[in-house]
Amino acid sequence: MRSTSIEPDAAVSGAWLMVFAAWLVATGATLAALFLGEVIGLPVCVLCWYQRIAMFPLALVLPFALFPYSRVVVRAGLALALAGLALAAFHQLLVAGVIPEEIKPCTQGVPCGKTVAVWFGFVTIPLLAIAAFSLIAALLAAALSRTPK
Repeated sequence: MRSTSIEPDAAVSGAWLMVFAAWLVATGATLAALFLGEVIGLPVCVLCWYQRIAMFPLALVLPFALFPYSRVVVRAGLALALAGLALAAFHQLLVAGVIPEEIKPCTQGVPCGKTVAVWFGFVTIPLLAIAAFSLIAALLAAALSRTPK
C-alpha cells in the first residue's frame, strides 16, 4: 500500500518558500517603518516602538531559518509575530476608540490614540502592522505544519 503523504523534501521545500515569503513581508514592513519614521518624519508613539521591537528582529532572524531550514527558528519567529500582532491589535483598538483613553500606555510624547496617517480613508499604520504580522504568522504556522517534527 502506497502512502499519499507529501515527501519530506517536498514538504521542506514548500515550508522553505513560506518562510522566505514571511521574511520578505518582514523586511518590507521594516523598510516601510523606517521610511515613514526616518525619511517622511512621521512621529512614532510608544506602541509603534513596541511593534517595531517585534518586527525588526523578524527581518534579521528569519534568514537563519532558511539556510538550512530550521523549525526552531521558525517557532521563534512565530512567537515574535504573534506578540507583534497582539500589540498591533491593541493599538488599532485604541486608535478606533474601542479601548478607553485612560488605558493608553503613551503618557509622554506622541499619543498612541492619535492617527498620524490614513490612506484610502481607513488604512492606518496599526492596521498595516496587523496585516503584516497576520501574514507572517500565517506563513510561519503553515510552514511548521508542513514539516515533520
